Amino acid sequence: MKQSESLPTTDPSSTVPAPGDRMTRAAARQLAIYAAVVVLALVVAMFGLNYLASLTSSAAGMSREAVDVENNIITSYLREEPPQMNSMRSSDAISSMVMAHVMEGLLRYDENSELAPGVAERWEQDGRTVTFWLRDDARWSNGEPVTAHDFEFAWKNVLAPATGSQYAFLLYPILNAEAANNGEVSTDEVGVEAVDDHTLVVTLETPIAYFDRMVAYMTFMPVNQEFFEQTNGRYGADADQMIYNGPFIMTSWVHGASMQLRKNPYYWDADRIKLDGIDYAHMTSDSNTLQNLFKDGQIVIADLTSEMLEEAMFQRWPLSQFMEGTTFYAEFNHRPERLTRNLNLRKAMLLVHDPSELVNRVIKLPGYVPAETLFPRWVQGMDGSLREEYPLPPLQRDVEKAREHLQMALDELGLEELPPLVFLSSDTPVARIQSEYYQEVFRRYLGIELLIDRQVFRQRLEKMTAGDFDLVGAGWGPDYNDPLTFADLFASWNLNNRGRYSNPELDAQVRIAQSSLDPQERTDAFGEIHRIIRDQAVIMPDYERGYVYVTDPRVKGIVRHVFGAETDFTNAWIDADAGEEQ
Repeated sequence: MKQSESLPTTDPSSTVPAPGDRMTRAAARQLAIYAAVVVLALVVAMFGLNYLASLTSSAAGMSREAVDVENNIITSYLREEPPQMNSMRSSDAISSMVMAHVMEGLLRYDENSELAPGVAERWEQDGRTVTFWLRDDARWSNGEPVTAHDFEFAWKNVLAPATGSQYAFLLYPILNAEAANNGEVSTDEVGVEAVDDHTLVVTLETPIAYFDRMVAYMTFMPVNQEFFEQTNGRYGADADQMIYNGPFIMTSWVHGASMQLRKNPYYWDADRIKLDGIDYAHMTSDSNTLQNLFKDGQIVIADLTSEMLEEAMFQRWPLSQFMEGTTFYAEFNHRPERLTRNLNLRKAMLLVHDPSELVNRVIKLPGYVPAETLFPRWVQGMDGSLREEYPLPPLQRDVEKAREHLQMALDELGLEELPPLVFLSSDTPVARIQSEYYQEVFRRYLGIELLIDRQVFRQRLEKMTAGDFDLVGAGWGPDYNDPLTFADLFASWNLNNRGRYSNPELDAQVRIAQSSLDPQERTDAFGEIHRIIRDQAVIMPDYERGYVYVTDPRVKGIVRHVFGAETDFTNAWIDADAGEEQ
């Protein structure tokens, strides 16, 4: 998926980093400051100083209640500011979730997380040719029809080298798409054609069985060319710099603070949409803040930390659980100028990394499980889990072997000792603790110093893209329901491969997985990719993210997807008789 928005947050005061008391004291000092700021903010808010409230909720007319029964509006939150609302360039989970509410592609995900018709009322694949027939009642929010030309324009613009789309690789199954993206042929030669306003014909490089699963992703969404050109390069930068064809319209976007959505009267399936509005009145990833907002009746959903489970049971909140399908990891920078290009150095660091210690002693969030590889547990092979069919040795700390690899690395690099390495991290409470945990582990066992570069989400993405790191805390979730959504992440041509890992052997296996129609051959390719990523220490797996969460009992039909919008309100409705928020 998409780059995940940030590391999750927990109750910082309860986290006991391991190993080392020095680590605990450093974390405690930072967290004490953080806790004081939170308490001060709550006290000031209680005394009604509106300027503080404006930091998280500032759009005029925005509801301050979780459920506004009279106006049929709910209030929720976003973990971060959406970095990029231009679907042709976006690459993150937060923007994807918002776009799933305000935009719609040819296909979408329904309340059962199954593919369903979107702008396309039907579609058919015949060998290399995929035809989509668009419904005649699909409209933009300015009342103009959504046509096949809008999809042709958007897809070819994604592939244009000047766009710089990090998700252009998703379109590579289309004839000449990769060549066009590399500037070898014109985008006019790409195999996508609007035959007429309601018929889009796609010609593939080779027959593949998963193309329809891909087109529900945001990169395949339409863009109205006339409106796009009127924005003078600011398309998607503000609420009024977009037009919408999804269930909702963005009516307000106060950057860094709030976002307001209202029902789109031009949406072809408007009768299905029961809510009249969604107010994202808060942009924060702090779990304590979110749980207090939920307890105070200001948001309709909140993910819980382990420390809040007792409170939830005392309040008799109904609990739900969800595994979102994302793997989090530390990614190495493989560029030639970086020391982390050295395999023995990467192996040394991987051999002192212990995902179980990180999850169970540092993060301590319910629903989280240690990761062993890039592929999460739910990814299937032929008859069961891919990881079970292609097993790897468990990740276990081996300090002696790690030090042997470190000495080999120093010899190969011609160094007496390593200079400090830069770890690019999110700027959240748990990301702070996690980065300090890495800092202590590598210092203690290998004598390697990490300099922590903490950044907010948008800046972290920019620095990742620029390669301004030695290691970076990252996460990847599925864009569509096929193992390839993970398997091609570290292909040399994939711009989401932020560390620029390049391996012809891995690339060859990705090509097999992309083009083969033999299920066993594809699965064997996935197994090889799985092995190469471990053997080459491409990443250090951390955890797979899951949630225990609570929802307001008056709001029904909230769906949490592995594919598509993680939290989906498009099927939600208010049941005022279900009782008031506790």
